[in-house]
Amino acid sequence: MQNEFKKRISILGCGWLGKPLAVHLLASGFGTVKGSTTTPEKVQPLRELGIDAYCLSLNPGPEGEGWKEFLSTDVFVVDIPPRSSRQGGEFHPQQMQQLVELLNTNTQPKEILYISSTSVYPETSQILTEQDVTTQAQAASSFMFEAEEILRARHAQGQQVTILRCGGLMGYDRIPGKYVQGKTNLTTGSTPVNYVHQDDVVSLITQLIVEGLPADTFNVVAPQHPSRQEVFVQSCQAFGWTPPTFAEPIEPESFKIISGEKLTDYLHYTFRFPDPLHFLYQAPDKTT
Repeated sequence: MQNEFKKRISILGCGWLGKPLAVHLLASGFGTVKGSTTTPEKVQPLRELGIDAYCLSLNPGPEGEGWKEFLSTDVFVVDIPPRSSRQGGEFHPQQMQQLVELLNTNTQPKEILYISSTSVYPETSQILTEQDVTTQAQAASSFMFEAEEILRARHAQGQQVTILRCGGLMGYDRIPGKYVQGKTNLTTGSTPVNYVHQDDVVSLITQLIVEGLPADTFNVVAPQHPSRQEVFVQSCQAFGWTPPTFAEPIEPESFKIISGEKLTDYLHYTFRFPDPLHFLYQAPDKTT
């Protein structure tokens, strides 16, 4: 186990999830953790946390200085969420293709972990597992699945690639009620949520890195799935916001319940926050 902590780790995207992951890895005993940001002003604050920080971006081609050093690593975590509404759905697969070309011309990490999303699953009004989307034709988000496939192809180069399809990332400043407070006549109140808390994602990724990344795809979702109405109303009440109101839809709303059992069984992991009704949040800063 001691050798595992000698692994060098690079995190492409030290944002809402990547930064706390980097901090947790350092606290867990990993000596070298590199992290990237697209914002020059964020480099120094990351360095003050002990992260070897770089200002890098994929637009969709590589921009910034230090890619060669950043890619000289043992474990490469890719955590750059797609911005399809701004740049079009094809932009993210283009980013991943450019990244693969970079990997081909540099020292290649042995292990790659890609943060994907449960948005790949269609709303079939049933419980879904990883096996329900294994082709692009099955995917609700074909561009997200295409990005996964570009990285999965690294298996042929002898790299271990783990795909994590994360549910709705919540916790701390990401509070469900914040996004719906005061809204009226929402018709999705009975729809179950597929949320996961930041702390659990960080812990799960850390455990995977320590034990060695498997060449596999996993869902990362809290095991309990209360309704949106329950979650929205409770989190609004907790922070003194006006809860949304709900209306019955003309037709029943389709939904999906994403199973995360495969990963928890693989790691024998117990969730710190299994129920989205009991996630840990922080009161928003009223000065911002």
